[in-house]
Amino acid sequence: MRTGPGPDLRTGGGTGGCPAAALHGPGPAGDALPAHYARLRREHGPVVPVTVAPGVRAWLVIGHRELLRLTREEQDFSHDPRHWAQLREGRVPADSPILPIVGWRPSLLYADGQQHRRMRSAVSAALDGINGHELRRGVRAAAERLIASFAGRREADLVGHYARTLPTQVITALLGLDGITGGRLAHAIGGLAAADEESAQAGARVDGILRTLIAAKRERPGSDITSALLRHPAGLTDEEVLHNLVVIFVTGRQTAVHWISTTLWILLCDPAFRSSLTVGHLSVDDALDLVLWRHPPTQVFPARYATRAVELGGRHIAAGDMLLLGLAGANLDPAALPQDGGPVIGNRSHLAFGAGPHACPAQDQARLITRTAVETVRHRLPDLELAVPESALSWVSSPWATGLAALPVRFSEPQFSQDITAGG
Repeated sequence: MRTGPGPDLRTGGGTGGCPAAALHGPGPAGDALPAHYARLRREHGPVVPVTVAPGVRAWLVIGHRELLRLTREEQDFSHDPRHWAQLREGRVPADSPILPIVGWRPSLLYADGQQHRRMRSAVSAALDGINGHELRRGVRAAAERLIASFAGRREADLVGHYARTLPTQVITALLGLDGITGGRLAHAIGGLAAADEESAQAGARVDGILRTLIAAKRERPGSDITSALLRHPAGLTDEEVLHNLVVIFVTGRQTAVHWISTTLWILLCDPAFRSSLTVGHLSVDDALDLVLWRHPPTQVFPARYATRAVELGGRHIAAGDMLLLGLAGANLDPAALPQDGGPVIGNRSHLAFGAGPHACPAQDQARLITRTAVETVRHRLPDLELAVPESALSWVSSPWATGLAALPVRFSEPQFSQDITAGG
């Protein structure tokens, strides 16, 4: 845990002989990020040599134009980690914490071209089949139950008690899992991502839960994402369905957790924004967009691999090099921001969800979940206030994401309708 938002890119060994910065370890975050990325841009330009884990080298792309090229030109930049030279040559430690994240799996996240289009067509159709009205009602009901569960205490941690729990409940239900099994899946996936001695057992638990789910849905389909993937004409195998479910769960949950908690932080700690929201000059959607520009839920997204030697942002990229999508850095590129220094409110040309053929297919659903979660807190806890000084808030980060460790708040009487109770 650390007290301050964002990754620290410290001087270290480089890629292609360039001095590198460490993407792992403690570093700046929150309101310190603009200055942090400005320094990186000043010292390295739009493509930064980094180490993403001990002994693992990569390029962090923080130029807006360069990132768009990286995401759009699949012929030069592949999603398939089997192109990664450092891995092919046996120069990645077997216990490297990055391997569970970038190791190849049969999912849309690690495929290019026709294979990617085939799997994405199934995933997109499954997501598009979600009824927005029903999803909103389900999120609101789950949110109100969570708020009711801690309302009597007149205080809560909106990260641990709310932002982490609500997306887990919503997304596992969308997959077709009951609440208890969904909690087991979330715990197992957390153990897999920890990349420690328990990860192998956690991976086996993930496989077991999802294989049981897939078998049940093949026998008795429902109106859930798993069933939709299985019946799609793309003809996904059980293995492909399993790994695409993991992608949907991991990316969807992480996005929602950080997006919800960071938006609530801004509404609590930015008096001008909160005042404008209260009088109707701004909307919750404006707050959501502000977060996507300044503090995107995923700061850095893995990974592309150069299929041939290319020039990018003034750097020589060798065939087989790993490149990381610096989404937060690219959003702060002066070339992407209003030239008059004006606000980005109402502007959705950010790169928080990526770009090109691999742009996140669940943007609409993620926004609906996050908007409903934030609106429900505002309506049910209208006098919400931070319970500690803002300077006391702490942040946690990985090479990929930065988020609040906790958001302690206090409030008085919750505003519930009569049918909502602590046990409801």
